[in-house]
Amino acid sequence: MLNREENKRCFIIAEAGVNHNGSIYLAKKLVDAAVEAEADAVKFQTFQAGKLVTKSAEKAEYQKQTTGSEENQYEMLKRLELSCEDHIQLSDYCKQKGIMFLSTPFDFNSVDLLEELGVGMYKIGSGDLTNMPLLKYIALKNKPIILSTGMSNLGEIEEAIGWIKEAGNYQITLLHCTSNYPTSYGDANLNAMVTLRNAFHLPVGYSDHTPGIEVSVAAAAMGACVIEKHFTLDREMSGPDHKASLNPQELKELVKSIRNIERAMGDGIKRCMIPEVKVRKVARKSIVVVKDIKKGDKIEEGNIGVKRPEGGIAPKYFNKVLGHKAACDIKENTPLTWNLIWREEEQ
Repeated sequence: MLNREENKRCFIIAEAGVNHNGSIYLAKKLVDAAVEAEADAVKFQTFQAGKLVTKSAEKAEYQKQTTGSEENQYEMLKRLELSCEDHIQLSDYCKQKGIMFLSTPFDFNSVDLLEELGVGMYKIGSGDLTNMPLLKYIALKNKPIILSTGMSNLGEIEEAIGWIKEAGNYQITLLHCTSNYPTSYGDANLNAMVTLRNAFHLPVGYSDHTPGIEVSVAAAAMGACVIEKHFTLDREMSGPDHKASLNPQELKELVKSIRNIERAMGDGIKRCMIPEVKVRKVARKSIVVVKDIKKGDKIEEGNIGVKRPEGGIAPKYFNKVLGHKAACDIKENTPLTWNLIWREEEQ
């Protein structure tokens, strides 16, 4: 499992998806961009259009907006397929580049192909959350599963987790997700990620379809152990997901921002940090003589005050020094220290 508590590091998936437009050349360019951004993994989608949708299936509304309505969903997906040879090339290319290769399978044959390629974990899309046969088939591979939960409720998620566990696989990470492209900030419902963690006591993360990087960074700050974000080489390219994706520079900024957030979270122990020690010496105050005091004179509110820097008696002892006598002449602006005072018990 991708447990943030154990790893202290968010696993960042650069979601290439179908933004290669069916071109192995563009797919490799997407790998390069993910490597440049220092993502942990780059993920594609493995499917055969004929096994994924009926030949008369309509496009989703956002797909019609981004690719037109002249073709149906089957025809669109057929153009976006990657062959077995493409997958082999991509897997090998990722190994050469030192980045984890992942892909979401949509059918049994796709799972078998990815298994032959030796993928280290499986990402299951929100659309297959209720696909019991596929969930069990993947679970039997006994590898970590990242399960997106878009469009679902807690009951459906509980059922899906049950199917995976029935197959003997307990390596489950849940991704909160809103399956709309793009997702408005008002529909992100980021606190649902916390609900998933509390309800199922599993590692949780966030699959982000909102514009920009802010919501992903917020999710990381809230403890997401996985962040998945679509990216593209160019948002102006034709295809269903380009417009809701980050460009390469934005992907780089996302990874950098999340790593900065991780460093900023710290260990939770409240203490004076090492860089604060020098600041504390000049920013904190101590009891200071504000008017010349002669030896034997009483220390009173009229001749002492509280000023910077630290070094004299701490202000919390202000009342304790009142009424005691000066052990010697003390000049104005001298920090008051215990050796400058005759205390009653010493006389």
